[in-house]
Amino acid sequence: MPRLFPRLTATRLQATTYLLGIALFSIAFLVFLNSSISFVVTDVIGQKKGVGDAVGTLGFADELLALVACPIWGLLSDRIGVRIVAVVGYCIVGLSLICLVQSQNVYPDLLVARLGFSIGGAACSTMVTAVLPAMVAKRMTKEDDEPNIQERALANGYAGRLQEEERAARRDSIGHGATPSVSSELTITPNRYVSRSQTRRQASGSGSDQKKDTDEESYAGTSQLAGFVGFFTGAGALLALVIFLPLPAHFQDEGRSPAQSLQISFYIVAAIAFCVAIFIFFGLRNLPGEEEKSINHLCDRPYDESTKLDSQGNLHTTLIPTPSYLELVKDAFLLGLTDSTIFLGYLGGFVARASSVAISLFIPFFVNAYFTRTGKCRSNPDNLPDIKENCQKAYLLASALSGIAETAALLCAPIFGWLGGRVAKGASEWPLLGAAAVGVGGYVAFGMLRNPDPFHGDGGQWAFIAVILIGISQIGSIVCSLSLLGRGINEGGDSRAQPADTAPQERFGAMEGSEAAPLLPGAPEEKAKKDRSRLKGSIAGMYSFVGGAGILLLTKLGGALSDSWTAGAPFFMMAIFNAVLLVAVVGVAVGKAALRREEARDRG
Repeated sequence: MPRLFPRLTATRLQATTYLLGIALFSIAFLVFLNSSISFVVTDVIGQKKGVGDAVGTLGFADELLALVACPIWGLLSDRIGVRIVAVVGYCIVGLSLICLVQSQNVYPDLLVARLGFSIGGAACSTMVTAVLPAMVAKRMTKEDDEPNIQERALANGYAGRLQEEERAARRDSIGHGATPSVSSELTITPNRYVSRSQTRRQASGSGSDQKKDTDEESYAGTSQLAGFVGFFTGAGALLALVIFLPLPAHFQDEGRSPAQSLQISFYIVAAIAFCVAIFIFFGLRNLPGEEEKSINHLCDRPYDESTKLDSQGNLHTTLIPTPSYLELVKDAFLLGLTDSTIFLGYLGGFVARASSVAISLFIPFFVNAYFTRTGKCRSNPDNLPDIKENCQKAYLLASALSGIAETAALLCAPIFGWLGGRVAKGASEWPLLGAAAVGVGGYVAFGMLRNPDPFHGDGGQWAFIAVILIGISQIGSIVCSLSLLGRGINEGGDSRAQPADTAPQERFGAMEGSEAAPLLPGAPEEKAKKDRSRLKGSIAGMYSFVGGAGILLLTKLGGALSDSWTAGAPFFMMAIFNAVLLVAVVGVAVGKAALRREEARDRG
């Protein structure tokens, strides 16, 4: 693990659980359900008309609820922990799969079960983003934590030592002529600690250089791990297509009815969901940064302690309540407006989630529209399963193009992770720029195709190239946005950790010569704002919320424009989305470069 992921602070079991549990299955169950829900309507419930409308309504309701559920799960994970949320999510998914094939009608039975699946699936997908920062979070070493230990010891014992020395001084002044000074070797003062800290740091070398090297390794680890996350989520989709979806046909071959075959298949997949939940429950224990989170903090507001010494030498302990749920949402939202890294992560997530719909929904739609327009197939039937029978060529071509796009995405996921790990910190957004540029070209090329069939000439040979570019763009947006969010969260650091090049005088505040100077300076509220690890769940929820908004916008507006304008309208919309992302990346890069030049002039 260390060779694959530099600065991976999670254990091998935790990393394996994250990749093979959360990442692999976060999309596998959704792909299985989306591909088989129409057969539940026709074979289990027995409805033969209006299947397309029912499936479309269920899908829209699913996405609309997920839009709200994702931020809520993210908020809850900041209180109770990502492990509990992931376990609950997969348990809800398993229970919903059972209820789906027990439905007697579409409304309300099937709708309620599908909404339950949406709630559980939202928890699973949100935790893919929320767990990533914890995998490579900065863990304080013994040397890093030594100043904090000294500060805590100083805060706890400084006043008591002063009182003890004063009593000793009074005793000695009765029987002896000399009175020891309060600055003797027994007294630890802020000024004396400053001197010792400087000596330690000078002996150990340049702290700023060490921090820079550590940060670079952490950035590389985040990006490379995000690449593997993208790979395993894509593998999860293939798992559903290769193993889950053929199950009903297998049971039908054994002589069972279509309804029984579907029910047994759903029960098996539900059992797998429960097994994944158990795997996560044991595999993600003691995750870095999650030690203080538990179900007990669901309704209450935990407190942080801050101990300070006033000018009279009295210790004061202040209890600072952690942010409320509303404050967590506000902070996660404002970070997207004030931090360029988080902003690009959100925007990349918007494009990435919309890309998934373009591949899974609008590529088949585009192909089917072409075959219908040219008279090679009958008009779109109302019953979705009949599309496969009445226009077999269109179905096979759509499946081939979508499969090529997803395969390209699967193969390129580790490459984007590797690229993100190779670039310097100041250029971490450049791989996302490449993904956006590829997306603009791929979506424009596919939307302008007159013929998406590469096997019959007339420009159709460009379809393969276009979908490959689309797949590369999709996975690039996913991997780079996850990487940027992980970096943005870890850059906020732990509120306890101080930069290695921060002068001890700054940590102890002004009045450096005074023994009554504050031991733990700085407003506790300011420190809490810097600790983004508290917000990783809220940021993940906001990331999923923005992505869901992209899906709804492309689904509704793209679908309407494809009917009123051209079948390529959704792809032109995606090209615009990628162009906006490209401009945003360039703008952020130019702004960072200008800021570095200004800082260089100030130092010069």
